[in-house]
Amino acid sequence: MTISRRNLFKAGMAAGAALSIPSVLGAQTAPADARTVRMNMGGFQIFDPVLTTSTDTGSHALAIYDTLFAVDSNFVPQPQMVGKWGVSDDKKTYTFQLRDGLGWHDGTSVTAADCVASIRRWAQVAPGGQLLMARASDISKKDDKTFAIALKEPLGGLLDLLAFQGPFIMREKDASRPATEQVTANIGSGPFKFNQDLANPGASFTYDRNEKYVPRSEPADGFAGGKIVNVDRVIWDNIADQQTALAALQAGEIDFVWTAPADLFAVIESDPNLALQVLDKTGEDMFVRINCLQKPFDNVKARQALLHLVDQEAMLHAAFGESKYVHTVTSMFGNETPVSNDENTGWFKKGGDPEKAKELFKEAGYAGEKVIILQATDNSLFSNASEFLAATLRKIGVNAELAPSDWSGLVARRKNKRSIVDGGWSLFITSDAEATTGQVVSAVTLPMNGEQAWYGWPQNDQYEALRAKWADVETLEERKALAREMQQIWWDYVPQVLAGQYVAPSARRKTLTGLIEMPSLVAMWNMKKG
Repeated sequence: MTISRRNLFKAGMAAGAALSIPSVLGAQTAPADARTVRMNMGGFQIFDPVLTTSTDTGSHALAIYDTLFAVDSNFVPQPQMVGKWGVSDDKKTYTFQLRDGLGWHDGTSVTAADCVASIRRWAQVAPGGQLLMARASDISKKDDKTFAIALKEPLGGLLDLLAFQGPFIMREKDASRPATEQVTANIGSGPFKFNQDLANPGASFTYDRNEKYVPRSEPADGFAGGKIVNVDRVIWDNIADQQTALAALQAGEIDFVWTAPADLFAVIESDPNLALQVLDKTGEDMFVRINCLQKPFDNVKARQALLHLVDQEAMLHAAFGESKYVHTVTSMFGNETPVSNDENTGWFKKGGDPEKAKELFKEAGYAGEKVIILQATDNSLFSNASEFLAATLRKIGVNAELAPSDWSGLVARRKNKRSIVDGGWSLFITSDAEATTGQVVSAVTLPMNGEQAWYGWPQNDQYEALRAKWADVETLEERKALAREMQQIWWDYVPQVLAGQYVAPSARRKTLTGLIEMPSLVAMWNMKKG
């Protein structure tokens, strides 16, 4: 199978095609007014940020919920819902007092009981929360505005756990649900209210400014500081076809496209009304996630075969074409985090090593089992890379088959732990913000604790013992040494295979300014429409 890519000449042709495509929104609305921002963010089906790590759900949660702490642009934890906090002399008891003015969208007040319930629910599934619960002796309400976390032993990174991929705070009655049961109320205390009456799943979701939200007094800084909302309404349109989305952007019917199509960068840059903007300057590490429970990848040799098979440069070219935004990467911690290293990376070879991969599949006893690759067709980067991966596997005799769906369909299916014949899966391609990979205790893709691990469910007790030490080491040099030990095991076990690093610009109309530049999630406060 040959993977074709549009070159610059074809991208120029696509510009004309994009302009001539009938607008997906034209029958519904005139160009958006100055108090409404329309964003092409993709579709999603799960609203609960505890139930999934999908970035679409995370951005939704960032709009309607608030957090106890948040990271600033330097990834330093800052108080958000918390007004005051303190720690005991023995470093085992943290006390937190909520700031004034916090209220739920239903008109009731936020209380300490809401925070306690939210922490406990989040901690059932989040890696950082699981570590917290292993160390905690009690998490309890002291009065309506005060709660405490008592620890069996000090946990120096507690504020980092609460700030970096920490809990979105929900009402107690919502957070009292099991972590496996979706919260669907969409009632938070954040700067935006979810407009349930205008919700049109598969087409659009609407968010209205929360007029009663009381922002912090500090200026916006990363996800921290004052969440000032400068518009009345934000509408998320789900336009799966990227040329159609570009046509709508050019026509002024939408204002923002989260993931701009790489082969149309030149078209966007040539339009005087449009701009490319990189919100996540740390970049994303694209990877192939492996289902370690099902054949053939329940055998480590088969997983190691993929490590040798993937040609990062070719896969990046398949996903992006010729691009200044891509690089190869060999460390599980990315290219530029403080703990990135070269331990156990001898597998990396320019062009990959198909013969070595074929040999390892044979040693694994591969007998022609079907390999199902989940393909998100509404994300051109992952979709193109998935097609390339399938073609590469077929070339060495692996029975690879694509399972196309939109991203929300992939998110739903990747939870299935059963066999292929029962709707399971073998591989899927996604990415992780490099900024998160250095946050070992909170990064969702890094645990290898079996049933509690992220999709693919890898298990290695020796690795987990090392990961548990992370919160206790105090110096960067100690963490670097620990990271090397972890990476040695990681690339022997192979829970996932790196496919390269990229920086993904978003596209916006130049009238939309003030976007928060942070990894993974899109914040809707601070932006202005001129």
